[in-house]
Amino acid sequence: MSTNTETPHTDSPANILASACPSRTVMRHLTDRWTPMIVAALSEEPTARFSELKDRIQGVSPKVLTQTLRSMERDGLVTRKVTAAMPPRVDYALTPLGTTLTAPMNALRRWAQDHMAEVLAAREKYDQKNAL
Repeated sequence: MSTNTETPHTDSPANILASACPSRTVMRHLTDRWTPMIVAALSEEPTARFSELKDRIQGVSPKVLTQTLRSMERDGLVTRKVTAAMPPRVDYALTPLGTTLTAPMNALRRWAQDHMAEVLAAREKYDQKNAL
């Protein structure tokens, strides 16, 4: 695992708070609505077809799933393997880099599940206070 935090096109260290730092776009991709769910699905089922991912991740449209998988493939997080068949078979899997996301994403998933009741209670309290 690389510990170099310098950006590839500058001598400056990566800084997610700096507007021009490429790490900001990486963070945006990792925290979009669907990437964490794709990582979760592929960490539980290491290879999955598009239709299996769509069925497993409730609420995602085919268009958005396609866009997210392409973005993840571009970032080196998933592989797309096409097998010649009628119709062609397409399988997705996490890359070694993508696999490094499973622990932090699972930690966020556990946090969301463990604290769901507290967050919902806070929302209700906030909404009641601001409903005037």
